[in-house]
Amino acid sequence: MILSKLLEGIDAIGESVFSNSEVNVESICYNSRQCTPGSLFVAVTGLKSDGHDYINDATQRGAKVIVCEKEIPPLQEGAVIRVKDGRRALGLLARNFYADPSQSLVAIGVVGTNGKTTITYILESIFQTAGFECGILGTVNYRYPGLIMAAPNTTPESLDMQRILREMVDHGVTHVVSEVSSHAIDLRRIDDCDFDLGIFTNLTQDHLDYHKTMENYYQAKKRFFSEVLPAGKKQRRYAMAVNADDPWGRRLIRETRDVSRPLTFGIEEPADIRATMFDLSLDGIKAEISVGSVCFEIESSLIGKFNLYNILAAVAAAIALRIPIEAVREGVRRMISVPGRLEKVSGSNQPKVFVDYAHTDDALRRVLQSLLPFKQGRIITVFGCGGDRDRGKRPLMGKVATNYSDFTILTSDNPRSEDPLTIIQDIEMGINSQSVLRGAAEDLSHGALGKGYVIIPDRREAIETAIRSANSSDIVLIAGKGHEDYQIIGAKRLYFDDRVIAKEILQRESIST
Repeated sequence: MILSKLLEGIDAIGESVFSNSEVNVESICYNSRQCTPGSLFVAVTGLKSDGHDYINDATQRGAKVIVCEKEIPPLQEGAVIRVKDGRRALGLLARNFYADPSQSLVAIGVVGTNGKTTITYILESIFQTAGFECGILGTVNYRYPGLIMAAPNTTPESLDMQRILREMVDHGVTHVVSEVSSHAIDLRRIDDCDFDLGIFTNLTQDHLDYHKTMENYYQAKKRFFSEVLPAGKKQRRYAMAVNADDPWGRRLIRETRDVSRPLTFGIEEPADIRATMFDLSLDGIKAEISVGSVCFEIESSLIGKFNLYNILAAVAAAIALRIPIEAVREGVRRMISVPGRLEKVSGSNQPKVFVDYAHTDDALRRVLQSLLPFKQGRIITVFGCGGDRDRGKRPLMGKVATNYSDFTILTSDNPRSEDPLTIIQDIEMGINSQSVLRGAAEDLSHGALGKGYVIIPDRREAIETAIRSANSSDIVLIAGKGHEDYQIIGAKRLYFDDRVIAKEILQRESIST
């Protein structure tokens, strides 16, 4: 693309004018290792590194245009363009380079702490049932018909997002559903996408290592609805679908009334889309949904009340986009499971073993509350907390796990640079030592402790202990990692999949018995 066209909308500082505005830019990069001859390199000031430190590397690899915030010496060949905010410039440049692909898509952003991934899967099924081609950007992966790619972030960096959206458009995708993380909103990765609709699921404690306070965390989420959505150029009937049962959702409704009338969903509070009757079992969900004067039934193989909220969120979005109700019903029915979201990995005559991504106290509470009504024997929970992340939620998760489980095994998640035992000690701070006793692994098999917990830092050993100690009437919940197929220990990323390991152990136990 010609440089002058690429720079439309970019506010350069001072005299940072290029010598040749007709130079052709072959590609854009923010990682110097990806620069090639004819590239434009954007120096982004990141959380852990500064792109300005890699400008020399970018030019040596062939970058001819440098966009940066700091003053640097003129290039012998090429142009230096100074901007106030390199990250913001990156998004604008990417939108220009890839010809604003979101304009050719129906784009839905899913915002909130819990439920985002499941909602994207349900919406994908609904859109496919309605005859649309759907793309997904989310925690599990980025995908569209014919391509699945790994997801390094829940929401891609702005350049990557524009590139993927362009690929989706070129491959015939009509609807895209994106999980939108609070980091992505705060770092303006999604500012240059025009969304047709935003969904707010809920807000509970998470990511306070980054946001510091719940108020900051909320304000980051709110910004998607108060700034990003209104800035879009599309015409829409509803800009928001909001959980009316969530207190932060009700606050969001009050504080964004000037943006758009929200479409609300819920179970307890009055809402535009509401589950009036429902039945929950280990076989799934049956519910009657009311939309104004219209009522219809839905069936889903998903488990638990929290998944009923996820279904309601997807239904609300589909209704707002005028998807026929029959396609909504059938789309919900067809969506069988979500990787690592209360995913059952055991067979008949085995302990009921589930793997779930729950890594906040609220998510863990919701999962355990969903399993409690089906308890016949014990509930055994295996979980840990990530290192170098929000330490404040560790004791909260310890409290929830031991309150709702008969027995809890504290183990490692992704310890990263922290000592796993230090993380576990933080978790223990939330456990009531008067009512929940600490014991040894053999106590789990013998049932000697009653309600208790043990510490097994090795995650594989922890999972094996839980399954080997469980009877066929017991429920085992392995929480925290869900779909992830790795474990980060120190600086190493090692293969580790809770689901694969649990199935191996279950099979081995079945053979031995």
